[in-house]
Amino acid sequence: MPEIQFCLLPDACRPLLGKFYREHQSSMRAASKGQAWVAKQEEIIGALCLTPVADGHWLTGLFVAPPLRGNAVAQRLIDAALLPLSGPVWLFCHPDLQGFYRLAGFETAQRLPQALGERLMRYSRSKPLVALHREA
Repeated sequence: MPEIQFCLLPDACRPLLGKFYREHQSSMRAASKGQAWVAKQEEIIGALCLTPVADGHWLTGLFVAPPLRGNAVAQRLIDAALLPLSGPVWLFCHPDLQGFYRLAGFETAQRLPQALGERLMRYSRSKPLVALHREA
């Protein structure tokens, strides 16, 4: 099995990310702005997006192909994507995923930038979410 590569996806290849999510019937979408990071093993096997917000970034769209889960692909992808960053990184997740994100160094967010606070209130109307943050 080829080694997993973790890299920034060039903007010209962004449609491949949408295709990856659709192939796995994921509700995730590629953010239109910011960076898309992928884990590749010949094909994309995992992805996430980082959108600049306030003095940090908002992490969205983290998804690993189901057959490869449990192999630390998500953890390694997060670490690779956050390595070149400075400042805080925020994300929203279902409460059941807090343990996973804690292992990745995230903590409950005490404060959010206004734009994310408004999104969290809006999104929380239809599903339970928690806001987490990590210093990159």
